[in-house]
Amino acid sequence: METTIRKRVADLREFMSSNGLSAFIVPSTDPHSGEYIPAHWESRKFISGFTGSAGTAVITLDDAGLWTDSRYFLQAANELEGSGIRLFKDKLPETPSMTDWLGSILKAGDKVGIDGWVNTAAQAASLREELGKYQLELTVTPDPFDQIWEDRPSLPKDPIFLHDIQYAGVSCTDKIAQIQERIKGNGSTSVILSALDDIAWTLNLRGCDVHCNPVFISYLLITPEGHTLYIIEEKITDEVRSYLQGQHVDIRPYTSLEADLKDYKKHHAERLQVSPVINESLYALAVEYADAIIAPCPVGLMKSYKNDVEIEGFRRCMTRDGVAMVKFIRWVKEAVKSGNETEMSADKVLCGFRAEQDLFKGVSFDTIAGYKEHAALPHHKSTPENDMPLKPEGLFLVDSGGQYLDGTTDITRTIVLGPLTDEEKADFTLVLKGHLQIQNLHFPQGTCGTQLDAFARIAMWKQGINYLHGTGHGVGQYLCVHEGPHQFRMNHMPTLLEPGMNITNEPGIYKAGKHGARTENVLLVVPAQETEFGKFYKFEPLTMCPIDKEAIVVEMMTDEELAWFNEYHQTVYERLNPYLNAEEQAWLKGATAPLKR
Repeated sequence: METTIRKRVADLREFMSSNGLSAFIVPSTDPHSGEYIPAHWESRKFISGFTGSAGTAVITLDDAGLWTDSRYFLQAANELEGSGIRLFKDKLPETPSMTDWLGSILKAGDKVGIDGWVNTAAQAASLREELGKYQLELTVTPDPFDQIWEDRPSLPKDPIFLHDIQYAGVSCTDKIAQIQERIKGNGSTSVILSALDDIAWTLNLRGCDVHCNPVFISYLLITPEGHTLYIIEEKITDEVRSYLQGQHVDIRPYTSLEADLKDYKKHHAERLQVSPVINESLYALAVEYADAIIAPCPVGLMKSYKNDVEIEGFRRCMTRDGVAMVKFIRWVKEAVKSGNETEMSADKVLCGFRAEQDLFKGVSFDTIAGYKEHAALPHHKSTPENDMPLKPEGLFLVDSGGQYLDGTTDITRTIVLGPLTDEEKADFTLVLKGHLQIQNLHFPQGTCGTQLDAFARIAMWKQGINYLHGTGHGVGQYLCVHEGPHQFRMNHMPTLLEPGMNITNEPGIYKAGKHGARTENVLLVVPAQETEFGKFYKFEPLTMCPIDKEAIVVEMMTDEELAWFNEYHQTVYERLNPYLNAEEQAWLKGATAPLKR
């Protein structure tokens, strides 16, 4: 593999030389700013060999680096070995930014290339500014991988399908009307949607173009005169075509948007709104030919507020998912005694339990199944090469989820497979304390996730422990498992937490070469009380699954934490018990029995 990567880097350097470039930046995204992307645009993976979902490769004529976050430090170090590409651990104090690094090794006047289709307008503007400090020039080029990537995967042509109103809760027509009303405040009545989950949500359509995410490659132009979906036409069935006609949505080829933007003023008098995350190539066209303004797309915030139908769907699918998880946890605790199970075989069994549940459509992301030291890799991916046998000892971290027609799930349970060290128990309990501190919060209207994130970390901080990933993210409704704009994070995320929003709660501890622990539920923001000091909110746990009591150091828990833990377990038992057989019911009764000092 090292030889292959070196050959690919050499081919890219030939492209750079022929275009007068001293460096080229390869992000992990696609023209739609996706976190998870179709294989056609996995250029960063192709050029570096690093398979994580987040990271940026920077290739110069005689050096190369890859920047990624703490979730992937260990994984990236392993996958980059022998490639000639250096690992830069992003956001650590000693790590230079990409632009600072380029500024230190390039000379004034050198050109740095990007593909305008896979870099957002905001990213391009930031790069121009940062590179300009070193008198370096940002240059937008054609996609180099069209030239150097032999057997590049084609764009998917699988058909898209309707997402029924019984699950969506609000019609496409009503959603478009709400979008048009919201963009008026920016002096515009037209907007381009480029984020795939925004388009799928707006149109109440789903697809299968991105692994684990039911979205489809497209753009959506909304104007007062009518609306246009730009999509590979083979993807449109007769049913979908008829449906779109009823929603006053025309269909145009996916590649036609570029030409249509150049003719925009011939057909539309209104100013066009585009998002900062639209790709740089389309942004440049929109500014030149459509008098475009740049403003956040309203759909991201709109879909973060789940309607009543969606909320009830989440409650139902979380119950079914909890049934699958209970079956799995019970199975794995017994199965490891045989010595025949591994991370991958356990994942297969878990997928099988989920597949038995009603409305199941697939997993919501590739399962993170990490045993012992593998659990110290927050986004560990088991492969035949690294698949670890499970033994009746230690901790087994399983972060997984399912896609259901009525909701998307995301749950992490760290499972006790046998005897633990005192350190493992203490770390598990610290994680649980952080989880419960978030769960038990009451907070005033006007609070954002950044203001609450520290509560998940306080107990850890007192022990000199921290984790570098965020504590929580929104979850789509039969959409992408990672959804914003609200989050729990240490860095400032200004979006306020409001009733109807869901958000994960997933603190963790990771000790390289030893173990990892993480506990994750999906929470729903709900009203708590209203006083003379204003409105206050709290969190309802949507996830229904026991948390392993065998790893808890009860003496480390407060009375409040212990009370909530037992109350939650009672709810889990009542919610899941009717859907289990007698043996499973007996196991669940024991797993959720009150924890006592």
